[in-house]
Amino acid sequence: MHDVDFIFARPDSKAAAAALEVCHEYAEPWLLNHSLRAYSLAVAYAADVDIAHDRELLYVAALLHDLALTPPFDSHTLPYEEASGHVAWVFAAGAGWGRVRRDRLAEVIVRHLRDEVPAEVDPESHLLQVAVAADVSGRGLGRFAQQVKDDVVTRYPRLGFVDAFLARARDQAERKPHCAAAGLVRDGWARQVTGNPLDAPGR
Repeated sequence: MHDVDFIFARPDSKAAAAALEVCHEYAEPWLLNHSLRAYSLAVAYAADVDIAHDRELLYVAALLHDLALTPPFDSHTLPYEEASGHVAWVFAAGAGWGRVRRDRLAEVIVRHLRDEVPAEVDPESHLLQVAVAADVSGRGLGRFAQQVKDDVVTRYPRLGFVDAFLARARDQAERKPHCAAAGLVRDGWARQVTGNPLDAPGR
């Protein structure tokens, strides 16, 4: 069983602290908790299957990956994952990260809505993909121990995540019909989201 402090501990860096502050400022509680659950699930999975990764990079990516779903950062032209990548790039520049690391951060965020990336190719992108898929639609939840799932949802409650997230995703799909979110909506992804076991009654 994982140590709870390990699953929920924030990396000890100014950038990680600032990313949490930014997410608190701009993300609604349901979206903030989704971002925090994504990080916790990602590091739990990494520990289970022994995937070495950059914890600070993963944390900042998880906290900022959906910021373009919020009104202040919504783009009327770019897919939201790309817009979130740009927001994160600017954040990282302010945090003093070099260009290569800024580019990596944006890449990890964009890739969370792209084709699956093997861990040996890009561990941070792989981990964020696995965690976000599990938290949003329940895909791959079997990878996680029941106690881990219970602890994560108890620590960071869902707070009406399904309805709020689907509303934002559908809005993106309507305005940007060629984006990844639009493809998911057309493919019936909403049924998976509403059927996510993490939202089952009695949890």
